[in-house]
Amino acid sequence: MMITAEMVKELRERTGAGMMDCKKALQDKDGNIEKAIEYLREKGLSAAAKKAGRIAAEGTVEAYIHGQGRIGVLVEINCETDFVAKTPSFRELAKDIAMQIAASKPEYVAKEDVPQNVIESEKDILRKQALNEGKPESVVNRMVEGRIEKYYKEACLLEQPYIRDTDITVQQLITASVAKIGENIKVRRFSRFELGEGIEKKQDNFVDEVMAQVNK
Repeated sequence: MMITAEMVKELRERTGAGMMDCKKALQDKDGNIEKAIEYLREKGLSAAAKKAGRIAAEGTVEAYIHGQGRIGVLVEINCETDFVAKTPSFRELAKDIAMQIAASKPEYVAKEDVPQNVIESEKDILRKQALNEGKPESVVNRMVEGRIEKYYKEACLLEQPYIRDTDITVQQLITASVAKIGENIKVRRFSRFELGEGIEKKQDNFVDEVMAQVNK
């Protein structure tokens, strides 16, 4: 596949890796940018990968309130220095992630945060669903693994498609920000509140309202 300058530029912006490293990664992965990102991280060539182990103890607690107080989000996002925490780029990222949480209702930050008993329960349900669909036992395990990945994309913030650009995940958004800002960035925790949640009443589609606000 022809590797264009635009492809190299995009990969460089998303990873912070050197131009020649980006070009080689794209050549090795036949122009697939997502696989090239994985390749660079595995080789330790991605600037974001190099920063991932650094301590991020500064940052901000971002608040987002939607619909005259009907949905509220608090999210703690960490970076390495107070200076970066005050920059417009970091603040914008924090706001975007707060809006993501409001719109997409994640339950956990990352895959690693999902309790093992929840995973096993979900797999058991998915296995029964596959068997009830008449799928042969020989393919059920493969189907369950595929469907549990879909569960992660719905339940885990970092695995979700980013609401402003569904071609990337929230993790990829953060990785690109790490490369641009130059510091490690972590989403530590969040809380999401929805008015009347848990109370039986007429259901308003607040999520669609948030998405409409995002797309303005």
